Amino acid sequence: MDHPYTENDIEAFSRDPEGHYFDRKSARKDTSEIAKHLMAFANAAGGKLVVGIEDDGVVTGFKRDKAHSIESFEQVHVTELTPSPRVEAERIPVVNAEGENDQVLVMDVECSENQVVRRRKDGKVALRQGDESKWLDYDQIRALEYDKGEYYFDGELTRELILEDVDHEALQAYKDALGTTISDEKLLRSKGLLKGDRLTNAGAMLFAQAPSLSLPQMKFRVLKIDGTEMGHGDELRVVKERTFDEPLVRALPAARDFIASQLREYQFQLPGKMEFTTVPEYPRYPWFEGLVNAIAHRDYTIRGEHIRVYIFDDRMEIQSPGGLPNIVTPENMRYTRYSRNPSITNVFMAFDWVRELNEGVDKIYDEMERAGLPDPEYQIREDGYYVKLILRNNLEERIPRLRNAAAHGSLGDDVLGSDSLQHGVQIPVDLSTLMTLSGNEIAAIRLAAENGIVTTKGLADNRSITTRTASSVLKGLASRGILTWRGKNLRDPKQYYEITPKETS
Repeated sequence: MDHPYTENDIEAFSRDPEGHYFDRKSARKDTSEIAKHLMAFANAAGGKLVVGIEDDGVVTGFKRDKAHSIESFEQVHVTELTPSPRVEAERIPVVNAEGENDQVLVMDVECSENQVVRRRKDGKVALRQGDESKWLDYDQIRALEYDKGEYYFDGELTRELILEDVDHEALQAYKDALGTTISDEKLLRSKGLLKGDRLTNAGAMLFAQAPSLSLPQMKFRVLKIDGTEMGHGDELRVVKERTFDEPLVRALPAARDFIASQLREYQFQLPGKMEFTTVPEYPRYPWFEGLVNAIAHRDYTIRGEHIRVYIFDDRMEIQSPGGLPNIVTPENMRYTRYSRNPSITNVFMAFDWVRELNEGVDKIYDEMERAGLPDPEYQIREDGYYVKLILRNNLEERIPRLRNAAAHGSLGDDVLGSDSLQHGVQIPVDLSTLMTLSGNEIAAIRLAAENGIVTTKGLADNRSITTRTASSVLKGLASRGILTWRGKNLRDPKQYYEITPKETS
């Protein structure tokens, strides 16, 4: 459970302020009030409710005048809430403010990951927000249902868009990615993007000719800023801006190319040669994956906002409306996969824009580290207003380091590691290519250089990734001529890859 109290410390319960994961209530509160707070915690991220301590921290227990019995609270989550959240209740002996031996009730509430918890008698829903348990209105309940996966916004029908509104060239790009020639209608129906005579929200955002007319929140903007601050009014420092409101399968690659055109590149002369190598301001993968994640996983129920990408001199910010989806937290986001918009995500996977098993976020960290850049930063507003990814270019430190590495001929060693060359193997990769390799690809080349060969299982074990991902990495390196596959056939259990011998003239 993701709250700060791992032990039942009465002094801490009396002293600490109430917050998103903790609350204390008098035993004089009625059961419906206690049920509201249990429900609010379950619908949020879980938490701990202590009954028998006043709001001001005074321990009054259950012997105080007008206090309800401790038994009346222990099963309130079962009798008053549906579905019943998981609550562990423990009676803790205390000495109350009157000097009497007494008890408080500590109730640990687990997050309800897949269902909205409601009040049994009338269906009302409460959610923990900061230090309050708040009743939700209809739209807020619907948003929570989306977040819990009871419903998906991208799977609901649009009001007016139909098959005739589809951009057939955009849909053809999807067919090409899938390698299919079936009809537009059959494809959309088979993927759940067309139901009856109407497109779903996902179908419209992905393939409609003018999706932002019906779903204005699906558009996104990229802004290039002159300096490190946006400025305001007459001091606004936006030097280039573009809004992308076409179908997402067109908008995403267009945005990718536009952002790449706005980033700086740096050239370094190789030692003893007239040859130069080019290093980008940021590796492409972190910012493109960040944009893909923002589009694929944002909360589209927030209608008045859209995704924004800010390119400052010292950083890039990708801001997506809404909080993190369901079970994802800042602590587990590198390794936990949850799709708020599964239909959009499935289409993106066909274009290889979405990584499997949530490798995408982990790889953002990996790529930034390998490029000598600071770790990515995620800012999550507690009120659920936005999630922001910040990538810093750290140019004041990075450029001198890269210049020094190039001057001493060690830029390649910085990427691959000098121990990879201990066998005297020449690796057929120029420095510009080295700077574009992923962490998994680097590991594969290292294993091949150090051991003479690399296998799918060996790479998977080394990187703690799936064999499917490892196989994809190795096949990709082979297609680029960096590795060579050896084996009798594709089912050969002894198949392996080795460094492609460097041609000599």
